[in-house]
Amino acid sequence: MDSQTLLFWVFSGCTLAAALRVITARNPVHAVLFLVLAFFSAACLWMQLRAEFLSIVLVLVYVGAVMVLFLFVVMMLDINIDRSRSEFWKHLPVAALVALAIALQLALVLLHGSWQSMTKGPPMRGGNTAALGKLAFTDYLLPLQVAGCVLLVAIVAAIALTLRQRKDARRQRPAEQVAVRRSDRVRLVQMPAERSETGEAGAASAVASKKTAPGR
Repeated sequence: MDSQTLLFWVFSGCTLAAALRVITARNPVHAVLFLVLAFFSAACLWMQLRAEFLSIVLVLVYVGAVMVLFLFVVMMLDINIDRSRSEFWKHLPVAALVALAIALQLALVLLHGSWQSMTKGPPMRGGNTAALGKLAFTDYLLPLQVAGCVLLVAIVAAIALTLRQRKDARRQRPAEQVAVRRSDRVRLVQMPAERSETGEAGAASAVASKKTAPGR
C-alpha cells in the first residue's frame, strides 16, 4: 500500500466518522463542528484527485462562510434538543432508505472503475484551476453569465421580500447631525421669579399667629 492509498483511507475514514457524528451528536454546536471536519476531509480527497480548485472552493465557501453562518445561527437560536430527538426514530426508515440508495450508487461507480484511474494522465499545464478558468471564460462564458444574473436576481428578490419600512423607526441622519448649531440644541428662556402658593399661605399663617399670640 503506497502513501496515496493510505491517505485516501485516512481521509475517507475521517469523512465517514465526522458525517456520522453530525447526525448523532446531541449538541448542535458539536454537530456543526463535525460537519466542518467532514468538509475538510472531503477537500483533502478532492486535492488527491487533482481537483485543487474544488478543494479550495469547498474550504473557502463552505467552511469559511456557510458553516460559520450556521454556527452563529445555531448558537443564537434556542433549539429544543429533546423535541428534535423525539422525531429521530420517526424519520429513520426514510433516512435509511436514502442512505442505502446512495451506498448502492457509490458501489456501482467503484465497481466499474478505480478512483486511482482518475489521477492518472499527463499533468495539465497551469493545473486544474487554469484549465477550468479557460473553459469558463471561453466555451462556457454565456452559461456562466446567465447563472450569475439568475443569482443576482435571486439576491435582489430576497432583499425586496424581507425589506419592511417601519414608520415608527427613528433613523440617524449624519448630514443633519454634522450641520447642527448650538442654537438648535440649547435655548435659554428668561422667566420672572414667582412665589408659590404654598409659600404665600405659610407666610400668611405665620403673620396671623404672631398677631394672636398673648403678651405681645
